[in-house]
Amino acid sequence: MEKKRINLPVDAEKLINTAPGFKIFDTVEELADASVNGKESKYFEVKYQVEGKGEVTEAIVHRVTNGISANYVETYMRRRDPDTMAIGDEKPSDQPRFKDRFGYPFNDLRSETFDWLATQELAGFYFKIGNLKKCSYGLAIVPANAGFFAMGLAMLQKIVPQDSVPPCNEIKVVVYVAPPFRHTHFSGKQVVVHNRTPEAYEVFSYNLYPGPSAKKGIYGVILSMGEEEGWSTAHCSAVESISPYDYITRFMHEGASGGGKSEMLQHILRLPSGEVLIGKSLTTGETRTLTIPNFCETRPICDDMGMVHPSFQTGSKRIRIIDAENAWFIRTDSITEYGKDPVLEKLTINTPKPLLFLNIDTNPGGTALIWNHMQDAPGKPCPNPRVVVPRDLFPNVVNEPVSIDVRSFGVRTPPCTAENPSYGIFGLFHILPPALAWLWRLVSPRGHANPSIVDQGGMQSEGVGSYWPFATGEKVTHANLLLDQIVNNTITQYVISPNQHVGNWHVGFMPQLLMREYLTRRGNSKFRTEQIQPARCSLLGYELNYLTIEGAKVPSRFLKVYKQPEVGFDGYDKGAEQLLEFFKKEIRQYLVPGLSDLGKQIIETCLNDGNVDDYNKLIKK
Repeated sequence: MEKKRINLPVDAEKLINTAPGFKIFDTVEELADASVNGKESKYFEVKYQVEGKGEVTEAIVHRVTNGISANYVETYMRRRDPDTMAIGDEKPSDQPRFKDRFGYPFNDLRSETFDWLATQELAGFYFKIGNLKKCSYGLAIVPANAGFFAMGLAMLQKIVPQDSVPPCNEIKVVVYVAPPFRHTHFSGKQVVVHNRTPEAYEVFSYNLYPGPSAKKGIYGVILSMGEEEGWSTAHCSAVESISPYDYITRFMHEGASGGGKSEMLQHILRLPSGEVLIGKSLTTGETRTLTIPNFCETRPICDDMGMVHPSFQTGSKRIRIIDAENAWFIRTDSITEYGKDPVLEKLTINTPKPLLFLNIDTNPGGTALIWNHMQDAPGKPCPNPRVVVPRDLFPNVVNEPVSIDVRSFGVRTPPCTAENPSYGIFGLFHILPPALAWLWRLVSPRGHANPSIVDQGGMQSEGVGSYWPFATGEKVTHANLLLDQIVNNTITQYVISPNQHVGNWHVGFMPQLLMREYLTRRGNSKFRTEQIQPARCSLLGYELNYLTIEGAKVPSRFLKVYKQPEVGFDGYDKGAEQLLEFFKKEIRQYLVPGLSDLGKQIIETCLNDGNVDDYNKLIKK
């Protein structure tokens, strides 16, 4: 490092010089070998001595023919805890401060963390932060036996060989990993502390699940960079869709965890009959299908994080994004048997590079199959099986910044009936005025039965842009950044779609996939007056009067939920009341000094029960 003139933060340099051993890794393949403690090993247990508990095993790691498979001993560790973040510094933030949450200054724990790490054999590697031409570099410092965790971060943010780090480069981000501290200091809970010092942005991960640290922790770093410079990174997937008539439409799909981001990149599966299943009635078991002769071709752009950097914008009045990641952290809970997703199945079985599998049931030396989910309990599969796949393995992946035609938002919705009304009143999809689209991003409902996180039950909000759980600054700053995006890109069309349920029908992720098929065929043509009307619930913008894809008509019960006999007007209106009440509760917190005047007007319109026309007047195309 000294020969390369790589400038490390003082505390990181001191730690490296103090620890009994420190090895720099240059490739994912090297970290894969380290995950099982050597090239010849196929089995390894990640365990630590914990004061008061003795030896604690955190994870069991297998080398498999297609990479590395890691499984956590505790069921709780198999998904992300939504209350993981704490702020260790005194810079402006609306997130919980470490000292307020735990009752003592973070510097005390920081010193303890360095003292513990200084007794361990350590591993490290450099990685890129984001995907800008002029990029920053980070350094990860982890216990040598936590190779699988390091492998995940190295794939997600692209490991950089030490010889490729530019001379005189200052390392401004350091990730420190200290797994035993979750037992000794946090009652077994996942905690990740963000500490923004003048010298470096430090991320302290006190657990080995990559979700809140290796992935969302670095997302927080990128959001902090954007907050200082006036840009943001959307919590989204994006796909380029090409119709059978060669028309190209690019979709950007946002939403809270479980909102259908990864699913937006998937292909629609046909039934053995060749038809497409729209949904199944929860009351009668009846099904409804469509016959679509040709599907659109899809080319993936990003899976979870899209950088909206000023250097990409061209003045086209369409938002432009590029992927912020080098690999994708894909949830496979919807793949329950062979043949559910042939593209991903083929890619993950016959892979030229080692992949990282989490919560997949495997045997040492065997092959990890993404439909073999780990069991949380007998007969109860883990709802959050994952695989990390480098984006360059996907066919026809798009690598350049792209302009977005349709910006959609996904919400997990529960069943809705007149007897048990809920916010599951969405039709297949709705068209939103830009001002209303901003409100949905302020609130970002986490939704029903979320498989990705430790679910708290009921309707929860993930806040601004659905990325608030990972941001470190102030909500009003991100609210203004999101509104500026919308105001400056008025040609981009805004829609919203549910997943899981449309009223009393189980639909999975089919609404957003059918929306993608339909809007790709439409291109940028406007909806005819008779095709749409203001939704019965004003928060849902416009509802469709009819929808036809390649001559196949979608039944109106999927467009207007109040037409389902199990729901009716009464069930719909009660669900709408719940939704509006939830919105009003969540948006009041943004009426603070610093919010733009336009933002205040939009929020007040909602608080005053505004209609679709009122929202249309606030941001004109």
